[in-house]
Amino acid sequence: MSVSLKPVSEQTLVITGATSGIGLATALEAADRGANLLLIARSPDRLEDAAQRCRDRGAKVETLAADVADQAVLEMAHEKAHEAFGGFDTWVNNAGASVYGLLVDVPLDDARQVFETNYWGTVHGSLVAARHFKEAGTSGAIVNVGSVLSDRAFPLQGHYSATKHAIKGFTDALRMELDKEDVPVSVTLIKPNATDTPYPEHAANYMDQEPVIPSPAYAPETVARAILSAAEKPARDVTVGAKDGVMAALGMVAPGLVDKISVPAFFEQQKSGTPATGNPKGNLYEPPSNTGTTRGNLDGRVFEHSIWSQMQQKPLLSLGAAALVGAAIAMAGRD
Repeated sequence: MSVSLKPVSEQTLVITGATSGIGLATALEAADRGANLLLIARSPDRLEDAAQRCRDRGAKVETLAADVADQAVLEMAHEKAHEAFGGFDTWVNNAGASVYGLLVDVPLDDARQVFETNYWGTVHGSLVAARHFKEAGTSGAIVNVGSVLSDRAFPLQGHYSATKHAIKGFTDALRMELDKEDVPVSVTLIKPNATDTPYPEHAANYMDQEPVIPSPAYAPETVARAILSAAEKPARDVTVGAKDGVMAALGMVAPGLVDKISVPAFFEQQKSGTPATGNPKGNLYEPPSNTGTTRGNLDGRVFEHSIWSQMQQKPLLSLGAAALVGAAIAMAGRD
């Protein structure tokens, strides 16, 4: 199967969760590069704001106010992209929701809602896109936003971690099935490290303190660039940022050791020290009111570039990335 992807400047991209964080950063970067866009999110007002920002950068933009948990609505996105642009070239499944708290403290209805958005939203979008490329017989890309938590769970984000594990499993299976059918589609899993977005402000929270992204973190634009690179050059998995990515790699060969490191580190690092006062349900059931920004409120260092992800996306440097991971694993094995 040969997959030939066009430059982003010649593409139409469908992006879910496009009104804040990684989704908005990806839309703005794609607009700067001249792409056509179909943006999907739940809030019509915030969606129009995001669309106008992209239009101001010269992009042609359509919008669809929709919840990705509703498969029928994403079928409408497929039709809208065809009506407006004659189809699409890349589908980015980015929309997400989360909940902080001990597993025993999080209501099961809230846990199910996280799966509805993260896992089923990704499934719905991926299957719509896969059918489109299969029927059209043209090359394209499906880019699913997972997480380093696809490989290594964090305490206090157990249900979110489970959705990202599920997304990885689904993405891997989809890739193999499309390859078996010779459908010319690149299927990529993007795995961001901690990223400075409004993620903790939007999340449901059952801790006694407000959640926070552990510092240092990466700028959402680093993830956006990785997504758009995957739209142009076929890639399997891309981890954006080495900080947590190396920890996830070590966890595959020394899980007990990483558990011991994680317990004292990740419990306190995810708590701000400020008593919890916000809406405990976050954005699980309705769009957040404080969306519309790419960055969060991180009080700490933010890396604007990820050499790690650049190495993975350039064939001549990918061996170097593998060597670094191998060296880290070998060192862990000596303990």
